[in-house]
Amino acid sequence: MIERIRGKVESGERLSAEECLYLYRHGDLLDLGALANLVRERKNGNVTYFIVNRHLNYTNLCVNRCRFCAFSREPGAQGGYAMTVPEIVEAATSVPGRFTELHIVGGLHPDLPFSYYLEMLSSLKAVLPNIHLQAFTAVEIAHIAQVAGLSVRETLEQLIAAGLGSLPGGGAEVFSARVREAVCPVKLSGEEWLGVMRAAHALGLRSNATMLYGHLETPEEKVDHLLRLRALQDETSGFMAYIPLAYHSGNTDLGGRPSTTGVEDLREVAIGRLALDNFDHVKSFWIMQGLKLAQVSLSFGADDLDGTVTEERITHAAGATTPQSLTRDELCALIREAGRVPVERDTVYTVCATGAPGGATL
Repeated sequence: MIERIRGKVESGERLSAEECLYLYRHGDLLDLGALANLVRERKNGNVTYFIVNRHLNYTNLCVNRCRFCAFSREPGAQGGYAMTVPEIVEAATSVPGRFTELHIVGGLHPDLPFSYYLEMLSSLKAVLPNIHLQAFTAVEIAHIAQVAGLSVRETLEQLIAAGLGSLPGGGAEVFSARVREAVCPVKLSGEEWLGVMRAAHALGLRSNATMLYGHLETPEEKVDHLLRLRALQDETSGFMAYIPLAYHSGNTDLGGRPSTTGVEDLREVAIGRLALDNFDHVKSFWIMQGLKLAQVSLSFGADDLDGTVTEERITHAAGATTPQSLTRDELCALIREAGRVPVERDTVYTVCATGAPGGATL
């Protein structure tokens, strides 16, 4: 089987569900890395992308209360918060230094009106007109649409008019109905998540896609998840990057198992790169992978390390021990140490600066 898979990868042919499942169950890690690196370099050469960005989490109050989430709080609970729009603007503008993207996600607040989200975006664009606002997961979009009493498409149209630039990929978890019933029973279904992304792509909004692994899912369910992402990408071409996210069990209701191993993390990156032949980019989110493993993943299919972040709260609430931010110079050094050429990009992968000869230097 592995020789058949190797031949298909080398000739650029698509892997089947059976072949992807074989890689999960029997694939040698170094074989996976070599094949994934072949695809990575075919698509992106020796470069590794990153972005100078900031994260903003406007509320941790959430009606979903997913069992794997250590960040969310019930209304009235100790530690719960919801930022006002002026507080959001202050947080976005108070940290000195250049950045190109503001990444905004939060909980599903039970009481915030639709006008809050519109005012948030329009107020941020008023003070940061050149900053790309990547905001609201598909789960948040569905919630905001329900609050607004509008269709997802109508909701997105108004958010775009207010300044929304793209959607992050969170909330996908694993599409399996069995898994969702166990870990996030009141969250929108996998099909509904895909439906929000389909609507966004139809309006010209680009987005990312994720999979949360390392909890209760089976290899078969992971393959199904990847192939459903691949099918929507065939349909819309709207996804920019795939991001495998390792489950962190600290402080969660789900708990249950230790952290994922380095072998498991590298396997997910590599199989994602091999299965998602129609995705241009696979991202290793260093916040979750850790800095050293993120460097290694650049030889296992990943071509993007995300960004400077400043500052991440959600994964750290579940026990992440990575820094909450990195500087641009630190990211470039990590990439160069891994033998790759650092390339600063914007949200939609337009190159801002490159360490390659002939480009703007980093």
